[in-house]
Amino acid sequence: MAKKRFLVTGASRGIGRGCAVELARAGADVAVNFRSHPEEAEDVANEIRALGQQALTVQADVSVQSDVEAMVQKVVSEWGGIDGLVSNAAFSDRERMINADMDGFRRTIDVSMWGAFYAVNAVSRQIVAENHPGSIVVVSSPHAVIPIPTAMAYNMAKAAIDHMARTAAIELARYRIRVNIVHPGWIDTPGERKFFTEDQLQKGGESVPWGRMGRPEEIGRLVSFMMGDDCDYMTGSTVLMDGGISLPWWSNRDEGQQ
Repeated sequence: MAKKRFLVTGASRGIGRGCAVELARAGADVAVNFRSHPEEAEDVANEIRALGQQALTVQADVSVQSDVEAMVQKVVSEWGGIDGLVSNAAFSDRERMINADMDGFRRTIDVSMWGAFYAVNAVSRQIVAENHPGSIVVVSSPHAVIPIPTAMAYNMAKAAIDHMARTAAIELARYRIRVNIVHPGWIDTPGERKFFTEDQLQKGGESVPWGRMGRPEEIGRLVSFMMGDDCDYMTGSTVLMDGGISLPWWSNRDEGQQ
């Protein structure tokens, strides 16, 4: 990771923060993207600097293509180039499809799908222009394959970016730009407090096969490994890290506890 320069979207909190810090711990300089949490973004940047790496905070709404283009150019102008991206920024509303607030539905698609595309598109074009290898990890979700109720827009967006990332992996292989996907499970992040109380999160974590929710730094360590040169032969892959929640265990979980 020495001298690598990475951009992490949605990096002021949660999984994005975990990825940014673990990339820095591995030796990379990290640009911390945020939309509405500047103080938290600066905290992440200071943590990166404390690890001896360069950090840059960049405000941008990833659902706006011009914002994303400007963000990438700011990183390039500050550091002379860019080596990779962790596309993590997401948004989600939860309600059944027949009751959907279309503003929230569209916002979920705009951030979680179009935002990922804009970031992958802008960063990969820049790396091609710089003519060196690169690495991209798209943070997706088991929602891409599990039709979880009340999350139709999020399910749709995550399924779309999985296919986007695999297509990008094919198209970018000739330029030695690797594109891979991570499916985190139920991770203990501030975003989960939008939908669940602390008691619900505690009990929900206990119901996971591994007996707890995941931690952002665990996803961060996985992403850091995938971004590094040890995974040079890995592209177009989807890595699941979810404590077993995607296993077909719900139907026989009582039997398994006997």
